Amino acid sequence: MYKIAVIPGDGTGPEVVAEGLKVLKAASERYKFKYQLEHYDLGGERYLKTKETLPDSVLEELRQMDAIYLGAIGHPDVRPGILEQGILLKIRFQLDQYVNLRPVKLYPGVETPLKDKKPEDIDFVVVRENTEGAYGGAGGFFKRGTLDEIAIQEAIHTRKGVDRCIRFAFGYCRKRNQKNKVTLCGKTNVLTYAFNLWERVFYEVAEEFKGIKTDYAHVDATCMWMVKNPEWFDVIVTDNMFGDIITDLGAMIQGGMGIAAGGNINPKGVSMFEPIGGSAPKYTGMGVVSPLAAIAACQMMLDHLGEEEAAMGIEKGIMKVVEQNVKSLAAGKMGYTTSEVGDLLVEYILKE
Repeated sequence: MYKIAVIPGDGTGPEVVAEGLKVLKAASERYKFKYQLEHYDLGGERYLKTKETLPDSVLEELRQMDAIYLGAIGHPDVRPGILEQGILLKIRFQLDQYVNLRPVKLYPGVETPLKDKKPEDIDFVVVRENTEGAYGGAGGFFKRGTLDEIAIQEAIHTRKGVDRCIRFAFGYCRKRNQKNKVTLCGKTNVLTYAFNLWERVFYEVAEEFKGIKTDYAHVDATCMWMVKNPEWFDVIVTDNMFGDIITDLGAMIQGGMGIAAGGNINPKGVSMFEPIGGSAPKYTGMGVVSPLAAIAACQMMLDHLGEEEAAMGIEKGIMKVVEQNVKSLAAGKMGYTTSEVGDLLVEYILKE
């Protein structure tokens, strides 16, 4: 019996999560596993009513879960940063979800903006360090509001944090068993202290994973090759800031935010899974956004929980929907409503 926390969140989050839960129910019937849901109203509406983001009592409840399924956080009436730091970053940091895992995979039938690239060319994973770097919140202002103002933002990298992220990347590469290559993405020529640490640890850990190839690319070159030759990559490991940037580029080359999902992973604790596209408030209640990213997040969650057969069944369903049904992943251009796409997935899963 899996205990799953559900945070539908803001904007279109509740709509896409509803379809993910519909698919989860079908998968549980088809593949014979049990789960229990606990719903939480964290997000913009709760904050506007109570000025609460994530109460400590709720955080303690989340610690007892097997997984967290998130819709989206972001409300147009709440100043940027409040919800993101008060909910998303607080969950990631407090639950020590130190890996952000982002598959970048182009499915047959999905259009990529990259000329002449096919599904076999775009299939890699980004392992992003998720709790350190520039997101640690270290820094401050000096003489704020004057012409002499100084703003300092510090990135903190610990050997422990770097080691466990890199170690996860090599382990995940071995599990994938595809090109068997891990690429370190950094900026050793400018960020000489931070990425000297990353580079040293990278090659030390590599010694423990015989048979896995290694290489290195500056972050700017990584972006360039993701566009020109994405087939070069298998697993990319990088820090928090660079990972944040290249994963959005990855989402675009795999077909857009309508299909991109990610996981915030604590291998020995509670992990959280979410669609990448955000709350998209202008589409709220219209039933026009793709739920496939949220469904893919559900698929990642089941794979993480050990329900690999169910996860594979959902992925096969997603592939059928994008190849045989939806016209586009863009909002309002799918040819189906949000709910109808969820119904198609259920139908494919139960027939599998």
